[in-house]
Amino acid sequence: MLLGVLRLFPAVLAGCFTVGVACAASAQDVAHDVVLGASVQLTGPVANTGRYYRDAYQFAIDKINAAGGFMVAGKAHRLTLKLYDNQSDVNLSVRQYTQLVSQDKVDLLLGPFASNFALADSAVAEKYKVPMVQGGGASDQIFARSFKYIFGTLAPASNYFGSTIDMLKLLKPAPRSVALLYADDAFDVSVAEGTRPKLKQAGLDIVIDERYSTNATDFNSLLSQVKSKNVDVVLVAGHETEILNFVRQARSLAVAPRMYSFTVGVPSEDFRKALGKDADYAFGMTAWLPSAALKDRWFGDAQRFAKDYKARFGYDPDYHAASGVADVEALVQAMENAGSTDPQKVRDALAKVRFDSLYGPIAFSDRGQIDLPQVVIQVQGDALVEIYGAKGFVTQPRYPMPLWNAR
Repeated sequence: MLLGVLRLFPAVLAGCFTVGVACAASAQDVAHDVVLGASVQLTGPVANTGRYYRDAYQFAIDKINAAGGFMVAGKAHRLTLKLYDNQSDVNLSVRQYTQLVSQDKVDLLLGPFASNFALADSAVAEKYKVPMVQGGGASDQIFARSFKYIFGTLAPASNYFGSTIDMLKLLKPAPRSVALLYADDAFDVSVAEGTRPKLKQAGLDIVIDERYSTNATDFNSLLSQVKSKNVDVVLVAGHETEILNFVRQARSLAVAPRMYSFTVGVPSEDFRKALGKDADYAFGMTAWLPSAALKDRWFGDAQRFAKDYKARFGYDPDYHAASGVADVEALVQAMENAGSTDPQKVRDALAKVRFDSLYGPIAFSDRGQIDLPQVVIQVQGDALVEIYGAKGFVTQPRYPMPLWNAR
């Protein structure tokens, strides 16, 4: 095993980005800094979402450092980020996290994007007893193993469609049949497992319940089933590239149920730009919208954060970016509360942490996960509109969806 790690070492270094200090910097250069380590997808199939975490981590670190850092036991500390590109490869990501804690000797860990990555990488955090805070993995499986060193800022995947199903019960004409389609990765399987009982409790008939391969590009067979069975509502759990292909093929085959809803994509500016007018009427969900009501110690409020983020990176943040910022803030708050940068003491402080962030209130359950409610959103023309939340309808949905040739 050691030989394999040593053989990998040059390749790992080639994918290393240390922000705020070069990869070759001496230990003296970072002696007074707390070094946060992470491996995210900067290249490969999910790099478009991986960049949210790179940018969010760096933005939060720069903001905190610009304010003079933070105080631990009466001494000022700054943050440094040591970042690897896992190239959208889970096995490489595990090796890089091992590199971060065993050889780079980072102090604390931030997470990758996607549940299957967080599921694997959190085992490294557990083995070496270094806390990882991650806002990229929501699968219930991550937190079902009684691990002590993994903390997550995404709501449980099993409840992603919860608010959507609550809304379905109020729509007119009332939908009766549902197709549940989901990818075969940890996140989407958790979504499906949590959605089935909720649909049944709502009195909805699941006429199609199908798993598809992650990174699938051909949805013609599933869409043909949706059309032949005259399904009212289609719920799709998958990654953004899969959803893009699904919508494009739905239009090509003229498959237009009363409603489509997707776990990902809809909150993303890039997703809506990629589909153009074909994104119209699509439903999705998000645990975060840039509201001025969300106050934050470092950024002021979420609305100001979103404006500054767009100015710096050239694209609008969604909940991925907001959760990434909250991850950094959670580690800082835990260090302050613990009065130490010691990983064990920080871990214990994380388990008890309570604070308001631009993402929302942060407080981890005994399993290590927070539970923010999902807001139903819809693309309406050029706008992303908040439709339904904890207090009911905010805006009337455009429902049912018209035929593709009637738009």
